[in-house]
Order: sequence, then C-alpha cells, then structure tokens
Amino acid sequence: MTTYKEIFGKYVKNYSSDPTADAEGQVWYNSTSGTFKSVVVSGTWSSASPLITARRGLGGAGTQTAALGFGGDAPPNSNATEEYNGSGWAVGGNMGTARRMLAGSGTQTAGLGFGGYTTTFSNATEEYDGSAWTAGGNLATARDTLSGAGIQTAGLAFGGDSVGRLSATEEYDGSAWTAGGSLNTARSTTGRAGIQTAALAFGGSTTIPVANTESYNGTSWTAVNVMNTARRSLAGDGIQTLALAFGGSTPPGAVTSATELWNGTSWTSNPAGLVTARLYLAGCGTQTAALGFGGATPTIVGNTEEWNISSSIITGAAWASGGSLPAASNGGAGAGIQTAALSFGSRTTPQVQVTNEYDGTSWAAGGPLGTPMGNLGGAGTQTAALAFQGGPGGANATTSLEYDGSSWASGNPTNVSSSFVAALGSQTAAIGAGGYNPSPAGARTTAEEYNGTSWTAISTISPGRYSAGGGGTTSSGVIFGGSDTTTSLTATSQEYNGSAWSSGGNMNSARQMFAGGAGTSSDQAYAIAGNSPTSSDSALVEQYDGTTWTTSPSLATGRRSIAVGTQSNATAAIAFGGRVSSTDQSITEEFTGETSTGNIKTVTTS
Repeated sequence: MTTYKEIFGKYVKNYSSDPTADAEGQVWYNSTSGTFKSVVVSGTWSSASPLITARRGLGGAGTQTAALGFGGDAPPNSNATEEYNGSGWAVGGNMGTARRMLAGSGTQTAGLGFGGYTTTFSNATEEYDGSAWTAGGNLATARDTLSGAGIQTAGLAFGGDSVGRLSATEEYDGSAWTAGGSLNTARSTTGRAGIQTAALAFGGSTTIPVANTESYNGTSWTAVNVMNTARRSLAGDGIQTLALAFGGSTPPGAVTSATELWNGTSWTSNPAGLVTARLYLAGCGTQTAALGFGGATPTIVGNTEEWNISSSIITGAAWASGGSLPAASNGGAGAGIQTAALSFGSRTTPQVQVTNEYDGTSWAAGGPLGTPMGNLGGAGTQTAALAFQGGPGGANATTSLEYDGSSWASGNPTNVSSSFVAALGSQTAAIGAGGYNPSPAGARTTAEEYNGTSWTAISTISPGRYSAGGGGTTSSGVIFGGSDTTTSLTATSQEYNGSAWSSGGNMNSARQMFAGGAGTSSDQAYAIAGNSPTSSDSALVEQYDGTTWTTSPSLATGRRSIAVGTQSNATAAIAFGGRVSSTDQSITEEFTGETSTGNIKTVTTS
C-alpha cells in the first residue's frame, strides 16, 4: 500500500498547536484537538482601500497591483482617472470626455477606454500613457454598456447597447477600429476576459440577464458552456482559458456577490462571493489575483476588493470600534500609539482640560491639563507628550505643556499666539506650522520648532494654512491639507528636511479640520476624516509614501475635528472624538493593516 510519505515526500508531523506556516497539502496531527489538519488552497475576496470617488459604470484595466479605473457615473458623468498601487488609489490624468458605461482594457501605463454614454451614445476612444489621455480612433458603432478585452495596440470591443442590444465586435490596432466577427447572442453589460485573438464573453443582458458564454478566436465567436448564475452588469477578468466572473444582477433584479471560475471548459461556483454584492462594477487582473472596484448596491459605492487564490486567508485592512472616550470631545489633540494613546484638550465644555489614557481596550483619566485648550497641537507619546497653542472656545494662545505620563507641566511658550496648527514630532523635537490668524483673518505662514526647552522660529511655509495635518519628525516632516490664505480648502503638502520646506505630493481630496500623523518620517504620514468639498464629515483616509497620497480604508463614521495617536503607523492607528454635524462624539476607531494566515482545515473522511 502506498504511504503518505511516498506520495507527499514528508511524514505526518505531530504538533500540540497548529503551525504558523506549512506546505500546501502537508498533513499534521494536532495532539491537543486530536485531529488531522492540512493547509488548503481557496479563493476569497478581501476589502481594500476605496476609490477616491465612488462611481458605477466605470472602465477598468491593469492588474491587482497596478490597476486603472476611469470614467463612470458619480453622478454626474465623470472624467476622473484613478490608479491603484496594490495598497490604495491615487489621482491620475482626467479623460478628455466624461462618460459612463464605457469599456476598458490594457494596462495602467498603456490603457484604452472606449464607447460609453455622455448625453448620447459615444464612439470615442482614448489612450492612456500612465499620466494623460489622448484621442484614438473612433468606434464604428457608438454604444454604451459594451465590453472590452486586449491591450492598447490590440483591443477588442463587443456587445453593448445603441437603441437595442448589439452583437457587433470591433478590433483595434492602436489607431483604428475594424469589424470583427459578431457575437452569437446580441447583449449588453457582459463580463469579459482575454485578448483580441482569444477572448471570452459571459453573462450580460438581452432583455433579461443571461448565462451565455462565448469564446472568440480572433475571427468568430463560438458558444460554449453557460455560467451557473445568469446575470447582467457583472465584471470579469483573466484569460480565455482561466477567467473570473463576479457581481452583477440576477433575475428578477437582485444584486449578487456570486463568483465563478472558468477553466477553459466549464464554470464552477466559488463558495465565497464578494464582500459587498453589487452591479456595474469594474474588474481587472487574473483568475488568481484580481481586483473589483466601484459599482452600485444599488447605492453608488467606491468599494474595492482584492481576490486571491492561495493557501492563506487574507483579512483586509480595516477600522473597527474601540473603547469609547469617557465623554464626547471635538477639537482635541492626541499622542501615542494604538495600544498606548493619549487624548487631551477639547472645544467641548467641560472637557477642555481633560486628559485620557488608552491601553488598547479602554480609556482612563490621566492628569488634567490645568489650562483650557481646544484646537491645539499635539505630539509625542502617552508618557512623553506635548500640547501647545489653541485655547478655549477657539481662542489663540502661546501655551506649551509637557506630559510625563501622570501630570502636565508648563514649558516655555511659543513665539506666536495661534490655534489650528499642523503639529508633528515628539515632546523634545516638535514642529508647529501655520495656524489661524484672527486679525486679519486668515492662515499663518509661520513655523516653530521645539527642542524640549524652547521654541524657535524656522523657515516659513508657503502658502500659509490652518486646520491642516502634520506627520513625521523635525528632520523628515510633512504638513498637508487645511485652508489656505484665501480660506479655501487645499490638497497641497509641504515637506521639511530639517532646514527648509519644499513642495510634496498633493492629497487626493482637499480637506481641513482633520487629523494626521506618523511616528517616524514624512513617508509614513496619514490624513484622517475632516471637511472635504463633497462632505462636511468625511470618512476618507489617505496615506503618504513620500511622493504620492493614496486612499486607505475609510473610517466607519465620518467626522471632523478628530484626534489621533500621532505615533501610529500604516498598520496600526487609532482615531477618536470629533464631531458629526453639530454633535460631538466619543467614538474610538482602531485601524489594523492587512493580515494573512494559513488556510487550515481539519481533515475528515466525509
């Protein structure tokens, strides 16, 4: 009889607890549970950073770690382009024509967008070079809800709607479209996969959702095995012999999360579907590593999800509820990390002098400030914090206080009386930049540095700003967002190298009255919540890598005048307090980065 050792090349191991890593298919015996276990491969979706602008009917191209999303319906029709780096979305170059229900193909640096709907059916084609779109050759048939496959110089367009469902196929050579073989079943909103000479069309709508699948060989379409779930307005990716289908709408109009895999012959339903069921979403990537983004539930969403087939269970990065503050607070400051955070000051009466300490689970009272402070700057850790400027009721002050883990002591005052400053650094090496100038009303350009004893003026910022965020250290710092000297919101950032300020990358969304921080350097900064042009209480979170700002998973509750643990990092952060509409909050949220664990299953005989 053949033994397990002869088949797999290893003996069955004996563990008292499951190992953190083991080879796929390796079987071991868990002596504690008295069961045999193994690591298995499965396909699952996990939540990722959302689009900057929620939309449906957008085009998609690229891979899971280098994706492109463009156009769509926000509403209104959008010309926005966003680029995904495997972690978050950043602003790309705008399309020449705003439109929805268009098709896309190609890569992030060589993308193709075509068709769609403006105020009528569009035949426009645009080519993306990684930064800007230029006009390409027009489709012969103007249409929307079409599908696309291939690359920028060898694209494929098929199906769609132009006052009736279409079967027409067109092939692109990098400059012009020519007629290809027609689909056997005229339809719109199909899923797609493959290249110009080896494509796959599946699902879609005739007048009802269908399960039809067709294969293209560069000349003609051939009907092959149907999907398990008939649906329209779905997304798909992969190649002709290894494709992935997900989302869409099933009869009689229900939104689905269903995911199916195509092996070149037939479809198999995957046990796990999308985290969020939706239709009119976009997709890109491969059958083993895909990306799904945007769409409607039917509410238009910016949700992004990553699909992986592996021996690991991936849990997407996300914010979750933590212990609530003892009392509601807004306009306060924070310090420390997720498991040892500090909350101090507030505009909320009577919390203006309160300090609270967080142990990773709950808040407890710390030593009171002794001085009313709101809209203040904060830096440092739970046992070595710095509070400066700000005052009761939004007033300005030169106050500077140091915390030793139990009580606050007065430090030397700042040179400028201000509030709403951008703060960064530690208790012995901090910077306060910008701030609010009440007379004449506007933003300050001044910046000061603290060395643990006294404040010294440093290079001014330009333009001035208040209600901005800050992160990093006195030798590698960055300030970002806020309101500029014209009292308009800004998305700009400025980096400090220890002696001078220089321009940094622009945020994706201009914001003020938000919180920001990073414990080690400017290339780990983050911006959380605040007021944006589209939301008075934004849930948007962005992270900075020293060059580009990208989206990060959003807060569960959007708010402004929030505080954070300023020494938090990109994998473990904490945010607390703030205001929703006119109501101050005691909410605490904790951020945990993406995690991966072995997909361990108990071996049974059934």
